[in-house]
Amino acid sequence: MALNPRIDTWAGRLAWIVGASTGIGRATALALHRRGARVAVSARDADALQRLARGCPGMVVLPLDVSDREAVAAASRELIANQGLPDLAFACAGHYLPQRATAFSLAEMKRHMDINYGGPLHLLDVLLPDMLAAGRGHLSLMGSVAAYRGLPQALAYGPTKAALNNLAEVLYLDLHERGLGVSIVNPGFVQTPLTAQNRFPMPALMTPEAAAEAIVGGWSAGRFEIHFPRRFTWGLKALQHLPHGLYFAAVRRATGL
Repeated sequence: MALNPRIDTWAGRLAWIVGASTGIGRATALALHRRGARVAVSARDADALQRLARGCPGMVVLPLDVSDREAVAAASRELIANQGLPDLAFACAGHYLPQRATAFSLAEMKRHMDINYGGPLHLLDVLLPDMLAAGRGHLSLMGSVAAYRGLPQALAYGPTKAALNNLAEVLYLDLHERGLGVSIVNPGFVQTPLTAQNRFPMPALMTPEAAAEAIVGGWSAGRFEIHFPRRFTWGLKALQHLPHGLYFAAVRRATGL
């Protein structure tokens, strides 16, 4: 059952990928460009964006720091003035540093919140008025399976992704009847600079390209939650229903932490 308007034809549509310099965001920008979309890309690393755009005629480069609301607003104004209102905005920029409570860092907790949660809020703040006025557009947020339940090493990261999942549900309730699409993307382990920090086995590890295909397929199918790889994510979803005592014991056995 499609919960969103299906996006199955990309030719001529405008997609803004925020967090496109590496990993899933970069791969998604390339996947949409191959399908004929007009693609705008943003991230802090302007050089990486320029390298990406050199192989993609017509790609628009809008460097920004997603934690800077004014930078996001300026990029949005430039994009809308020159290209029009995006048909899709994908808030994909993220920050991850493994952290446990025994080495608590308030600075890192706040940095995760500023980028992973504050960044999408900035994007919503600058795009929602125009999308509501137009009665169209799709807002997609990058979550994680770390949102499902508390996981070791994800003290700073997991809560930001849980917040985004809750935010996406409320956005959907508020915006669906106004003609807007809303989706949350919850990947498992994907080979990116962020997951390269992990020092533990990562089951069902995917390439960014495979992740991008799953995401684009989810938008095409009109899904609200796009989670993958399903052989891994369905297992994690099942853990949501375990009583706390059983869940904590299972996580300790599985991770050794």
